[in-house]
Amino acid sequence: MKLLVSVLERSANVHLASLLTHLEGVEIQGVFDKQLGSPIMDLQSLAVMGFVDAVKKISLFMKLQNELVKMAEEADKVLLMDSSGFNIPLAKKIKKAYPDKPIIYYILPQVWAWRPKRAKILEENIDHLCAIWPFESTFYSPSAPIHYVGHPLLDQIKEFKKEPIQSDTIAFLPGSRRSEIKRLMPVFQEVRKKLNDKKALLVVPRHFSQENLRTIYGDVSSFAIVHNTHQALMQAEFAFICSGTATLESTLTGTPFILSYIANTIDYAIAKRFVNLQYAGIANILAESIHIDPIHPEFLQNEVTPQNLLKAYNEYNTKNFYEKSTQIRSLLGHGSAKNVAGIIQKV
Repeated sequence: MKLLVSVLERSANVHLASLLTHLEGVEIQGVFDKQLGSPIMDLQSLAVMGFVDAVKKISLFMKLQNELVKMAEEADKVLLMDSSGFNIPLAKKIKKAYPDKPIIYYILPQVWAWRPKRAKILEENIDHLCAIWPFESTFYSPSAPIHYVGHPLLDQIKEFKKEPIQSDTIAFLPGSRRSEIKRLMPVFQEVRKKLNDKKALLVVPRHFSQENLRTIYGDVSSFAIVHNTHQALMQAEFAFICSGTATLESTLTGTPFILSYIANTIDYAIAKRFVNLQYAGIANILAESIHIDPIHPEFLQNEVTPQNLLKAYNEYNTKNFYEKSTQIRSLLGHGSAKNVAGIIQKV
C-alpha cells in the first residue's frame, strides 16, 4: 500500500513513528522526518514560528502542496497529521482532484479553540477524522466521520509517577523553536539562579548542534544538558515549561510545572483576537472540559517574570496537581497509534 503522508511538525513525526509500527506492507511518501524514510523536502526548511514567519514561507508551501497533489494520484490513501494551515488546503485540493481518494486526518485542527467553521470544511473533505481529545466530536455534526482514537502521547509515555517525588532536580523546557527559546531563556536563567540549591536540567532538542547552544540559549554552564523530555520529567520534582506538548507530557507523567509563554507581539495580538479559550495549557483546557479547577499556573507575555514564576513555585500545591493529573490521564485513556492504524488498513 502506498500512503501519501503530510506531517510537517517534529512532534507529529514522533507519533507517525509509533503509527508505522502498527502498519505492515506500507510504503510512505511525501513530507515527514527523514529518519522515517525519504521525504521530498527537509522538515528544517519548513519550520514555522507564528503567523509572521508563516507569511514569509507562503510560496514554498504552495509549491510543496502542488507537488503532494501530483503524488496523490499514485497513492492508495492519504494521511494528514496536524499542521492545519497547510493540510486543510491540501486536503481540499486532493479531494477535488481525486474525489474517491481516501483521506485520513490524525491530530485534528483545534476547531474548539479557534475558527470553528473549519469543522464543516473538514467534514466535506476528510473521509476519517481521528480525534485525540474526548470532547472534539461535539464541535462537529452528528453525521461527521469522526472517531475518538485516544491520545498519541500515551503511545510514548509508558511510566508515570505513582506519587510526588523529592529529587532536588528542576527541569527547564524553554521550547523547541529558536525564537521562543530566546525569549524565555533570560527569565529561566534568573529563576535558575534563585534555585541554586537544586540541580537544573535543560531540555535541548537533539537537532540543535553544540554550536547552537550559546547563540540560542546563552550561558548554560549552570544547567545539565539533556535531550529526552520524558526522562527529564521523570527525574525532576518540578518543571518550568514553555507552552506546548511538553505541558501535557508533564501532566501525564505526574511532574508539577508552571507554563510560561512569550510570543511575538503581533502573533499574540492576532491570537487574542481569534482564539476562544480561557486557558493556554491543554491540561487546563481538559480540566475545564470535565469541570475541575485549573491544574497548573499559566503566565503569558509580560506576566513571565522571574518574580512571578518563583512566587508560583513557592506556593505550589503539589498534592492538588498530582490528584488532577491522574484524572486527566484517566480521561485520555490510552494511546492512539494502534487505533489509527486499524482505520487506515480498513479504509
